Amino acid sequence: MTEDVKINRGLKGIYFERSGVSQIDGTRGELSYRGYSIHDLATRSTFEEVAYLLIHGDLPNAAQLADFDARLTAARTLPPAIFDIIAACKGGHPMDVLRTAVSALAALEPGSRQMGEEAFIENGLRLTSQVPMIVAAHEAIRNGRAPVVPDPDLSHAANWLWMLKGEKPSQDAARLADVDFILHAEHGSNASSFAARVTIGTEANLHGAIVTALSTLAGPAHGGAAEDVMKMVQEIGSPENAADYVKTKRKNREAVTGFGHRVYRAEDPRARHMREGVRRLGEEMGAPEWYEILQAVVEAMKPYARHGLNVNVDFYSGVIYQLHGIPMDLYVPIFALGRMPGWIIQCIEQQRQNILIRPLTLYNGPEPRPYLPLAER
Repeated sequence: MTEDVKINRGLKGIYFERSGVSQIDGTRGELSYRGYSIHDLATRSTFEEVAYLLIHGDLPNAAQLADFDARLTAARTLPPAIFDIIAACKGGHPMDVLRTAVSALAALEPGSRQMGEEAFIENGLRLTSQVPMIVAAHEAIRNGRAPVVPDPDLSHAANWLWMLKGEKPSQDAARLADVDFILHAEHGSNASSFAARVTIGTEANLHGAIVTALSTLAGPAHGGAAEDVMKMVQEIGSPENAADYVKTKRKNREAVTGFGHRVYRAEDPRARHMREGVRRLGEEMGAPEWYEILQAVVEAMKPYARHGLNVNVDFYSGVIYQLHGIPMDLYVPIFALGRMPGWIIQCIEQQRQNILIRPLTLYNGPEPRPYLPLAER
């Protein structure tokens, strides 16, 4: 009987649920949120609009967007005890500190224990504003500075850069951060979103699911690509070295970071929007060489595109963060900042027709055997 069981390791290719949020066509390299092309959203929308779209199902009108933005702005506050917890953990990795702080919020804020869709939306909006505050506060505290107070006049993305760096970002820099958040906001049943759904399936609350998602994202196989790309760029050093670097990697059967994706066989549709951002920000920051190195790697990898090794969104993200002077260990937390709306709506969808997610494993251990008393072993 067991010989007839097909094992899909990693649940690859398995559909476990229906979802009305994001549609991914890996063969054609297409992505949409709620029916809207990622290209339209990345070029014409804002993170606040996209977050509303993901959570509520439609783009907001002016009044709805103003109310939504006001709720996000009002939620830019943390209990004093969270800053004490961050200080106590300041030597830890930012993802560990972020996960710990979100878990503490579940204990410190009574509303976190509420269930139901409206409670999930309320708690989700609050966490969407609090998570950037936690990451920025940790960066300040571990460097001996006081956390920067949020600016209510700034957008979500611009306020993030303000809290992180203590200086108002340029319009282009703020817009690029906004686009980065939009591109990372939702991506179907990825590892962290699936993990969050598993948690909700047990009838746990939203904070518990977000802690699960953060724990899953922290693994380098899911969230570590942007950091690895930056390390690769530093190793290559100059555009002239890119071809030899790629040739050596391919000869040794080693992966070239930033190419290939579990879902996409064509180029990741999100990548083009980050590519132009790297070029413009590099010129603004007086460091165009990073973009030139990336493009030299892309050129060297063209012969392998037919094997599905096309550039993905994380290929460009790391260099953008580097140009801002952001430490590498913050790259994954930034991913989490953008992904918050996606996690929230995945949890809401799971709760609507909840079912315990409990797949099977096929036993391949020892055959039945007798138990021997300790003296006889």
